[in-house]
Amino acid sequence: MAVVAAFLYRNGQRVRPISIDEKIDRCDDKSEFVWIGIADPTEAEMHSLQLSYDLHPLAVEDAMVADQLPKVDVYGDQLFVVARTPHMEGETIEYGETAIFVGHSHIISVRHGSTRAHTALREQLEKAPRLLTHGVDYLLHAILDYIVDGYRPLVEQLEEEGLEMEQHAVDSFLGREEVNRIFTLRRELIRFQRVLGPMGEVAHKLARQELPCIDAEARNYFRDVLDHVRRVQTMVDGLRESLSSVFEFSSLLEQQRTGTITRQLAAWAAILAVPTAIAGIYGMNFDNMPETKTQYGYFVVIAVIAAICGWLYRAFRRARWL
Repeated sequence: MAVVAAFLYRNGQRVRPISIDEKIDRCDDKSEFVWIGIADPTEAEMHSLQLSYDLHPLAVEDAMVADQLPKVDVYGDQLFVVARTPHMEGETIEYGETAIFVGHSHIISVRHGSTRAHTALREQLEKAPRLLTHGVDYLLHAILDYIVDGYRPLVEQLEEEGLEMEQHAVDSFLGREEVNRIFTLRRELIRFQRVLGPMGEVAHKLARQELPCIDAEARNYFRDVLDHVRRVQTMVDGLRESLSSVFEFSSLLEQQRTGTITRQLAAWAAILAVPTAIAGIYGMNFDNMPETKTQYGYFVVIAVIAAICGWLYRAFRRARWL
């Protein structure tokens, strides 16, 4: 069923459940309002809400399509707020959407694809109803704050994965799979930043501008939401730089290790060139080679080869090529 919860509140207390086609209009009393929560509604349900609460058709259309970036729209004396709700699915970040209709006596949240229901938030507010007595603007803050608070655990999860990759890069080469994962994470973070920017603008408008249904006293609360968004943005920026550093660090280590192996191969080639050259000379089929008649020539040549190779080996060890 699409309707998750629909209740009338008065003075911070839940009074009774209501139907979505029941209109409550108490402009003179902020403490009495309707809070309706809907998940993946049908067109018929949204049409019923539109008629009951005089929702703007364009806002209703946006709420049904569910592909909007975070924004704040003003329709007469009502607000329409859109927020995105990211969550991990496998190795990628998937996004849901929460659209919020705010009037003087109602607040309606419409969720699509969000894994975090507002049930826990509703229970938390009902246990400490002080904010609910202030009306829908404080409730709007509570919903946005709840959504933004879900951003940080996701980024922290990605940070842990980044730290593991960093340690792996130090211990051994990054394989093709790890490199692909780094670029996948960077792409996901870029997409996430496209959500964080507009979400910060939403919080900034609610905190700074005079908007319907938002009292001046409530703006400080939206500044808190803005601070949370900026902290997450800072974490995402740092994580992107960290992933870039991991890739660059891994590349430098790979170049260093490749250079070390190349120098070692060159050193051994130089050492082996000595006996190869001498053996090649004495392997030529010439009759006129005086050394072949020497009684101790074989032992002298072996000694010379051993001495030269030993000297080269010690020289390359001092040069840290071996």
